[in-house]
Amino acid sequence: MEFSSKLLEKAVNEMSQLPGIGKRTALRLVLHLLKQPKEQTSFLSQALVKMRDEIQFCKNCFNISDVAICEICSNQKRNHQIVCVVEDIRDVMAIENTGQFRGVYHVLGGKISPIDGVGPSQLNIVPLVEKVKSGNISEIIFALSSTMEGDTTNFYIYKQIKECQIITSSIARGISVGDELEYADEVTLGRSIVNRVPFENSFNNN
Repeated sequence: MEFSSKLLEKAVNEMSQLPGIGKRTALRLVLHLLKQPKEQTSFLSQALVKMRDEIQFCKNCFNISDVAICEICSNQKRNHQIVCVVEDIRDVMAIENTGQFRGVYHVLGGKISPIDGVGPSQLNIVPLVEKVKSGNISEIIFALSSTMEGDTTNFYIYKQIKECQIITSSIARGISVGDELEYADEVTLGRSIVNRVPFENSFNNN
């Protein structure tokens, strides 16, 4: 792709680093920004810089937050004894959109995937195990996607906490094997949370 401007080329190259954005799409987006008032582009760039500089991870659940403790964890109306274990913030958003879950979350920050070089030590697993061993948790809901990596991660965590006197459950298989939670419709996802099953059943039947 030939560019008449080095500035344009650099902007397109940077934009194309985003997931799902190829060079042609990046060029279309950059040209769109050029047509907008300078103030709009300035607002966009300032918002991105401010987000990158100031965004935090909740000290309790590792969800993305503007403050040290996220709104969900600081909400006293939530059931803090029920913890839903998810991969990342997209899963929190997907489950929250169902309006069916009133517990709290624990964001792992990924899934165990030896092929990708991701091991248990690179995820927020130890803090989760410590929460369970503290005795303040009554139920852990495994809500990772139904993939080999998700199931491996679920089982690894289960082995770490199976001796603790808590309920372990997983979302019902209304979510198809291989599906990511963020792409599930709200009704199906909501039902899978409400109709969750004992975790032992989820791997005994596999």
